[in-house]
Amino acid sequence: MNIEVVDFGAAGLGKPEPSATEMEQISREIIRAFRDIGFVYLKNTGIEDQTVFRVMDISKNFFQLPKDIKQQYARILDCEIPSQGWIELESLNSTNSEDLKEVFNLTSLSESHNWPVDHDPEFTRSMESFFKACWQLSVRVMKIIALGLGLESDFFMSKHKKIGSNQNPTTLRTAYYPQIQRSSVKENQMRCGEHSDYGTFTLLFQDKNGGLEVMHKSGQFIAAPYIPNTVLLNIADTLQRWSADTLISTKHRVPIPQADDMLNKPRRSVAFFVHPDHNASLECFGGLDKYSPITSLQFLKKNYGNLFIRDSYPTSD
Repeated sequence: MNIEVVDFGAAGLGKPEPSATEMEQISREIIRAFRDIGFVYLKNTGIEDQTVFRVMDISKNFFQLPKDIKQQYARILDCEIPSQGWIELESLNSTNSEDLKEVFNLTSLSESHNWPVDHDPEFTRSMESFFKACWQLSVRVMKIIALGLGLESDFFMSKHKKIGSNQNPTTLRTAYYPQIQRSSVKENQMRCGEHSDYGTFTLLFQDKNGGLEVMHKSGQFIAAPYIPNTVLLNIADTLQRWSADTLISTKHRVPIPQADDMLNKPRRSVAFFVHPDHNASLECFGGLDKYSPITSLQFLKKNYGNLFIRDSYPTSD
């Protein structure tokens, strides 16, 4: 039970527009993986490990700052979708203890953000540059998914026009999971609790320590390890609703490592959570009418409103 690896090279960043045959091949393989488990690895995307690890290294410098300094850059709650900034601990499963990680979210490219330029001057440039690269890759992924589902090529792009602005909640999240003392772990506690993502889809980059597990159709969790120079792409809840549940947003988690040597190794990840614009209509495509039309913002508030304040969305793997 392994997650499929699809060669995205023909549609990768820096490449010319792929041929219709190449597009069809990639889209067929991705949709097949989506229908099987909801996750797929993409290789040759144009985003290489060297770039990813650079972002992780710079982010680590921020996470290692004293708490009182990081607190100056904590997320602001008095806004419609409180996500931008540093979050110390959160729980992605309301029945369990807080997850053992801290994160920093970038939700828009506004110049007004409170950045730790005095303490980590490279952090801003690194995060904004990687946000833009993930954004560019996401546009190509949207075209591929639309083709695989028999939709117009711009179906998803037309509903994600405002990425990088305050009218779209797409988020770049860098996460740091510190070393763990087994004696301090609470019952049922995890590095990242079992959950599904909220948006259209997610691009996830892991470090070499891996640790992610994905729920198979059988109900068993299977490993989704680090694979060099790949990005892990998964369906999220909004796309499931859009598809009238013909595509499933798969639950996943990062448990506490069983091996003692892995407890002593910090884990790092970077995720790009792609969401539709706030005003985008989530009307089921393909002629299906399982759900009534609703805007993306209404969908988020209706289903996850309590999480906005308790945990801040999006989730993180």
